[in-house]
Amino acid sequence: MSQPLSREIEIDPARAALLLVDVQTYNCSRDGGEYAHLGAAEKEQRYGYFFRTLKHSALPNMVLLQQSCRRAGIEVVYTVIESLTADGRDRSLDYKITGFNVPKGSPDANMVSELTPGEDEIVFPKTSSSVFISTNIDYVLRNLGTRYLIVAGCLTDQCVDSTVRDACDLGYLVTLPTDACVTLSAERHEWSLRNNRGYCRQRSTRELLEEIERLAGKRG
Repeated sequence: MSQPLSREIEIDPARAALLLVDVQTYNCSRDGGEYAHLGAAEKEQRYGYFFRTLKHSALPNMVLLQQSCRRAGIEVVYTVIESLTADGRDRSLDYKITGFNVPKGSPDANMVSELTPGEDEIVFPKTSSSVFISTNIDYVLRNLGTRYLIVAGCLTDQCVDSTVRDACDLGYLVTLPTDACVTLSAERHEWSLRNNRGYCRQRSTRELLEEIERLAGKRG
């Protein structure tokens, strides 16, 4: 019997993947390249909320999800802002206008140490807001048999939101752990969650961890 058409369907661990978006040195470290031109006071004024929320809430939740998915045999994949060239000439026009350029092979392209990819886990370098636009991730996920996609990372209202919407349009059932993503203010975070609620299933990290453990146990 086929499942009813709904976004509110639990994941199938055998056909699921966790995608961690842009949790890298460039934008998730106070010493990252995105902030190199800012003094300490301006950095705190503009990005203090982001760094505090990332450190105390969003990042620990991402780590828990990464660990849980690994234990359950769920594929963990990553995307990072990273150009294919040193001068970034391959970037999207939007990234050129914004000034985002992480040269190929730059330390800024490394995931933060708490989320270091495993030796056999896949990292997609991207030069657009949505990883589905500038990489072959859709091809790879389909080769992996992925139907259910968990998306976490940053920024909630930019690259995460763009990725969620594109994934839904491409036929994935998307779950967004609402406290495992972060943006520059609480208001922006909440507005983004309201806006993409019609595209994806939203759960807290705790709810999703319980779901993964329960379903992976049944599978075992």
